[in-house]
Amino acid sequence: MTGDEAKGRVKKAAGELTGNKDLKREGDVDKASGKVKKATDKVADKARDAVRKK
Repeated sequence: MTGDEAKGRVKKAAGELTGNKDLKREGDVDKASGKVKKATDKVADKARDAVRKK
């Protein structure tokens, strides 16, 4: 789990507890951002590995 995903979970939970829809939405966005970053890092790692094998 990335820092953005963790931050997103906290924001979303806080938004749900307080009824703050904007905070909940921010949490969803942060979680999605963290997942995209993680996927991008995996692709970059695979590309680096492929280049090193040549």
